[in-house]
Parts: sequence; structure tokens; C-alpha cells
Amino acid sequence: MTCEMSGPLVDPAEVPDWLAELVRASAATDAAAFTRLTVPDGQNPRAASVLVLFGEQPVHGPDVLLLRRADTLGSHAGQVAFPGGGAEDGDEGPIGTALREAEEETGVEVSGIRPVAVLPRLYIPVSRFAVTPVLAHWEEPSPVHAVDLGETAAVARVPLSELADPANRFMVRKPGGGWKGPAFTVGELFVWGFTAGVLTALLRLGGWERPWDHTDVRDLDVAWARHMERETGRE
Repeated sequence: MTCEMSGPLVDPAEVPDWLAELVRASAATDAAAFTRLTVPDGQNPRAASVLVLFGEQPVHGPDVLLLRRADTLGSHAGQVAFPGGGAEDGDEGPIGTALREAEEETGVEVSGIRPVAVLPRLYIPVSRFAVTPVLAHWEEPSPVHAVDLGETAAVARVPLSELADPANRFMVRKPGGGWKGPAFTVGELFVWGFTAGVLTALLRLGGWERPWDHTDVRDLDVAWARHMERETGRE
């Protein structure tokens, strides 16, 4: 299994102007830009990758591909994520893992995807994964869908403008004064945790971030429940 160093894979001049700043920024970005957590000494976490796939649509402009995990899963049920998963024998490094998982989960045609940068490994203590985000440009978009409804409830192209909208952003915390992190509500999606943290950093690095209220801190369980109530009421 090969392993890519982090940083750009292409010349920023070779990608659309709206994506160039992010590709350029990946050259000087370390894991601290995304998380304060590091792999504990003496541990060898399992390797995983996620595909952060950026496309563009005529009406909504630049977007990113996200999925919502099935509510019946034993772990991370109902959570929004990037396509991705654990490395397997035969994968050609983190990029190979990210592309394979994206195809398996969303049906995307990987021939139309161009990887443009690899970010540093990010440690997730809950699952004990060391996750490598692979940034990619969707040069030739293809239809996507939830391939296995037992694992994925929905797949969506989410405009970056909606993620950057201050009205869709706030902070969430778990009870007891422990973990606190950024969150988004965009359409039917409630995004928090690892995915929201990565998106927050990417919006900043890519030059898309708009000022938003970091002091708006909500209890995670309450915020999620209210979001689900609103979406149920729209059905």
C-alpha cells in the first residue's frame, strides 16, 4: 500500500479559480488546523480516508458531496459524513481508499474525479481511526445515490454558499461541559462532529468563510431533536 504525503497534487493554476486558494493552502496546512487531537504515543490506529469532492452547478455554484448515514447503523447512525471508510488491502494509498469508498457508497464515477490535494491525517479517538482527507475536483459530474440503504440514507451535493451562510452555523456541545464543536444545518442535513470540523477549516482555508456567531452554543441532543422535528413536519 502506497502512502501520499500531504499537500497539493496539482498546480493550483490547473483547477477552477474558486478552488485554487484551497489547493494552495494545503501546502502549508498541518493537522492543527483541523483538530487539537493527536495519535497517542504507542498507538497504531487503523488507516482510513474520506473523499472531499468539490463540484460546481450552474445555479448554486461550488458544492461538496456529503452523505447521511442510515439511522439503523450501530455507530454514527444518522450522522452526515464525507464518503469514506477504512483502508483495505489492494487500495493504492489514501487516494485509492477514498475513491473506492466513494464509488461504493454513492455510485459516483471515479473516472470523472481528479484528486487535487491530500490533507494531514486526523485522529478520531471514538473510532480510533487516523483519517486522511483527500480533496478532489469533480471534473465530469455523474449521478449519485445511496447505493446501500442499509448504510446510507441519502446523498447530497451541498452548495458551499449555504454552508458559509451565517444563518446555518452555530456551535454544539455535549452535556457535562465536555466536547464542543461547530455545526451546520443545511436543508435536511444536520452536520456536526468530525465532518463539521473539517468543513469549518476548509471554508476558512478556501476563502469562503463569512463571519458567524461563535457564541451561539446549543446542546447537541436538543439541537438535533429540533432539527429532526422540523424535517418531519415538512414531510
